[in-house]
Amino acid sequence: MSTSESQSAATPRTKICVYCGAHRGVNEKHLEAARSLARAMAANNIQLVYGGGTVGIMGELAKTLVSLAGPDSVHGIIPEPLVRYERDLAKTNMNGECSSSSKTEDKVVLPEESVFGRTTVVKDMHTRKRMMAQEVIEGGPGSGFIALSGGYGTVEELFETATWNQLGIHSKGIVLFNVDGFYDGILSWINKSVEEGFISQANKKILVEAKTAEEAIQALRDYKTSEGVLKLTWGKE
Repeated sequence: MSTSESQSAATPRTKICVYCGAHRGVNEKHLEAARSLARAMAANNIQLVYGGGTVGIMGELAKTLVSLAGPDSVHGIIPEPLVRYERDLAKTNMNGECSSSSKTEDKVVLPEESVFGRTTVVKDMHTRKRMMAQEVIEGGPGSGFIALSGGYGTVEELFETATWNQLGIHSKGIVLFNVDGFYDGILSWINKSVEEGFISQANKKILVEAKTAEEAIQALRDYKTSEGVLKLTWGKE
C-alpha cells in the first residue's frame, strides 16, 4: 500500500450533514444553491448526510451529488412516518412503505440507491438526529453541519445542533448557507440576542455565515470552537 493510500485509510472521510427543505421554494436560487453545494462536495470528496427526502431541496441535493460522485457519497436518514411525505410516492405505497425495502430489527433500508444514495428509515425524529450527528462527529477533518434554505424543521434542527455545540456535546462547525438573504432574519436575531445579553459575544460565532458553497465548505475547515461553550461531560448523545 502506498503512503497516500495508507493515509487515506487512516483518515475518516469528511462528512457534512445538510439541513434543508422538502419543498422547492419559489425562488430558483434555492435549488441552484443545493446543486452548487453538491458540486463542491463532489469536488472535495465529501460525503453527504441528510434527512432522506427525495423531493424539494433535499432531493435535488442528494440526486445531484449521486450523479457526480456515486451512491456511496450520500446517506439519507428518515423517520418512518415521514416517508410518505418526503419520498416520491410513485415509488412508495400509500402506507409510506417501500414495497422492495429490506428491514432489520430497528431500521429499514429503502431502494433507489442509484439515484438518491443509501437511505435508512428509523423509528422517530430523535433517532434520525442522533444518527446524523454521530456520522458527522465521526467524520474526518472539515466535517460539520450546513443549513440550506428550509422551513420549521430545518430551523429546528439547525438550532438544536447549535445548542449541542454550546453545551459541549460536539465541537463541529455549523454554517448558515445564506442564499439571497434567506437567513438575514436569523443573523439579525443573533446580533440582537448578543446586544440584549442572551448570547455571549464569544458564542455569536457558533453559527457562521456563508454565501457560496465554496465558502460554506471552507468555513467548516476553518471552524474554531467558541471559548464560551460549556465544558460539560456528556454520555453518547
